[in-house]
Amino acid sequence: MIFGMHEQDLMAYIIFGLSLNFLFSILFGIYLTKNIGMEEMIQSKGDKEQSFIVSFSLFIPYAKMLITLYRVAILQIYFLNKGYSHKEFWIYMTHEQGKE
Repeated sequence: MIFGMHEQDLMAYIIFGLSLNFLFSILFGIYLTKNIGMEEMIQSKGDKEQSFIVSFSLFIPYAKMLITLYRVAILQIYFLNKGYSHKEFWIYMTHEQGKE
């Protein structure tokens, strides 16, 4: 038993959580592409690397999905509600802070 559940159950939770993450990530990507444009996203993409914690979150059920939903919340609460654009959010997510 791992974390109080059988290994099969844990793997099922991990697989379901990853499936939900991919669904939310794809939908979020389509949403950003629709509002920014694929060409503009490619041209303005920075070289920011994902942190180790984000990469490690693949092994924790639903953690990656929650990170994606957190990014959606940041977009809505911090950027769109304050009058910033989707492109400014994209730049924030893909560029190192303080470099430019």
